[in-house]
Amino acid sequence: MLSTVGTTNIIVLGWFAFCWVGYTLYADNTSKGRRTLLSVMRDKRELWMQRMLERENRMVDANIMASLMRSVSLFASTTIFILAGLLAVLGSADKAQALLQEIPFAVFNTSTQWEIKILLLLIIFVYSFFKFAWALRQFNYAIVLLGAAPPVEEAKTSNANEFAAANASVITLAVLNFNRGLRAYYFGLAVLSWFIHPVLFALATLWVVAVLYRREFMSKTLDCLSNVPVPGDFEKK
Repeated sequence: MLSTVGTTNIIVLGWFAFCWVGYTLYADNTSKGRRTLLSVMRDKRELWMQRMLERENRMVDANIMASLMRSVSLFASTTIFILAGLLAVLGSADKAQALLQEIPFAVFNTSTQWEIKILLLLIIFVYSFFKFAWALRQFNYAIVLLGAAPPVEEAKTSNANEFAAANASVITLAVLNFNRGLRAYYFGLAVLSWFIHPVLFALATLWVVAVLYRREFMSKTLDCLSNVPVPGDFEKK
C-alpha cells in the first residue's frame, strides 16, 4: 500500500487531515472565548430574536429566515451536482488522466493514486452535503419556533426572553453546520492541487487555513460587525 500510494502522498494527506481537523476544533471552540465572526453574529442573532418579539407583524423575520434557507439549499443542490461530476470522472479516469498530463509540472498519477484522490473529493463533498442538509433542517426547526413566538403583549415576560435566546441558539447551530459545509468546499479546492503535485497540495492546504483564519478572526468585516451600534437597551439574557 505504501509503495503504491507513495510516502509523499501519505504524508501530505496526513498534513491535510491535521490542518482541517485542527482548524475546525480551534475555530469552533475559540469562538466561545474571543471575538470571531461566529461569536459576534451569535450576539446579533439573539438581538434579532429579541427585536422579533417586539414586532406585531413578523413577516420580515420570516423572509429573512427564508433567505437564509435558500442559501443553504443552493449549496446543498450544488454539492449533489459536484458529486455526480466526480462519479463521472471516476468512471472515465483514462481520459481525465491524459488531460491532466498536459498541465506543466503535473506529476504522473497511477490508477490507484488517481482513484484515491477522487475518492477523497467524494468523501469531502458527501460530508459537505450532510452538513448542509442538517443545517437546512435546523433552519426549518427555527422557523417553526418563529411561528410559535409569543404575541407582543407577552414579550416582556422572562419566558419570552428565554424563548428568543433558545431560537437564536438553534439558528446559531444551523449556521455552525453551514460554516462547516462551506469550509469543506475550501479544503476540497485545495485537494484539486494534489492532482498536480503533492507539495503544491500541502501549500494549498496551508493557504486555505490562512484564508479562513484571516476571514473569521482578523477581517475588516469582523471589525465592522463588532462596531455596529445597537439602538435602545439590550441586555443579553
